Amino acid sequence: MKKKIVSALLCATMLTGMLAGCGNTDANGTNGTQQAATGNTEKVSASDDGKVLNIYCWNEEFKSRITDHYPDYKEVDATHGKIGDVEVVWNITPSDDNAYQNNLDTTLLNQNDAQADDKIDLFLVEADNALKYVDTDYTMPIKDLGITDEDLSKQYQYTKDIVTDSNGTLKGVSWQGCPGVLFYNREAAKEVLGTDDPDEVQKYVKDWDTFNDTAKKMKDAGYKMTSSANDTYRVYSNNVTTKWVTDGKVSVDDNIMKWVDDSKKLVDAGETGTFDMWSDDWSKGFYPEGKVFCYFGPAWLVNFSMAADTEGSIGHDGGWGAAQGPQGFFWGGTWICAAKGTDNAGLIKDIMLKMTTDDDTMKDIVVKDDDFVNNKTVMEAMAKDSSYSSKILGGQNPLGMYCAGVESLDLSNICSYDQGCNEEFQKAMKNYFEGKATKEDALDLFYKGVEEKYPELSH
Repeated sequence: MKKKIVSALLCATMLTGMLAGCGNTDANGTNGTQQAATGNTEKVSASDDGKVLNIYCWNEEFKSRITDHYPDYKEVDATHGKIGDVEVVWNITPSDDNAYQNNLDTTLLNQNDAQADDKIDLFLVEADNALKYVDTDYTMPIKDLGITDEDLSKQYQYTKDIVTDSNGTLKGVSWQGCPGVLFYNREAAKEVLGTDDPDEVQKYVKDWDTFNDTAKKMKDAGYKMTSSANDTYRVYSNNVTTKWVTDGKVSVDDNIMKWVDDSKKLVDAGETGTFDMWSDDWSKGFYPEGKVFCYFGPAWLVNFSMAADTEGSIGHDGGWGAAQGPQGFFWGGTWICAAKGTDNAGLIKDIMLKMTTDDDTMKDIVVKDDDFVNNKTVMEAMAKDSSYSSKILGGQNPLGMYCAGVESLDLSNICSYDQGCNEEFQKAMKNYFEGKATKEDALDLFYKGVEEKYPELSH
């Protein structure tokens, strides 16, 4: 099964040299690709005499965490720093149009032959593409760095599951957890529901039937329940009972089909829209005049992606509240992986331990960055700490909700095809929601799209 996953997902072409062409095969077929991906890495081993630490990532988040919380880091400029005598080089490529993965893949394919100072030492992955990388020999087992199970004992299990390969080997660590909640517009709640108290609001969104009933109340008062049908997608898709792909066959889980049916009713009733996430129209609900009741997301969404720093936004004025919502879910997250062949193994170990296991560092990240960290002891203590509150959430301490949500996560049904299947499914269903296709036609569009992306699959 491991060979099949590696062959399927690390499908490079001879022309591009990509690690993950997602559907193409080279002149020798997928077996040749598999050899390119895994066959030559055995001779590459880690050492600890490197003078340059090359870090590959897609945005400034991890760099800011290192700059602010790793005690020995000294910033030189926007893309360079120093840790002791080691030069740190940040290779930051945005994720737009898959640019980050394309750049990372090309560089990893050349890892064996690269000069020592040019080799990737540490790189970041996210939940949707983690298996693509950890199920190859390009990522080092965490235990090979000298990090033990005891070192990681306070971390949430789901954060380990995501970066565990098909042989059960842990290949990455994260400083954060990303359990999600429902963020609601407090003014809308008071106007329509008569209260903005989180416990009372939860009664109106406690399950999907109740949530959909509340959507009608919001519509009658001039509010959309959510900005887009896509806002609820991850909640449904995180609560499936089957994988997208089993033995090469693609199937759609019943809970995802429930999302389709529920969303179609909401769209037809004018209770939600069909905007693409991150679009200008989707974002209008960050402001009072946008008239949107709720969004779903983890701490990073409300803190960093909902215009909380912009005067006049709901978040800027502390106008959001948090409730548990109909089902527990997670969204995103960033994991640190050590590249096979690094010559900075000891430094990477120290970074991983300091940034993902040290209680004081973890608490500092929560207080200064309003992040939810990957440490049960710290989070449970801060959930009970009356001195901690979120300005964006009107002084509410949401950490207890996050803690409850993260414990309920079940990652047993994730698979290596999740990113592509989720993207193609939402894209296809938009046609159905907007009346441009029947449900059956939209399903056909999905199967066609995913099988073009992954030719080895069928349905």
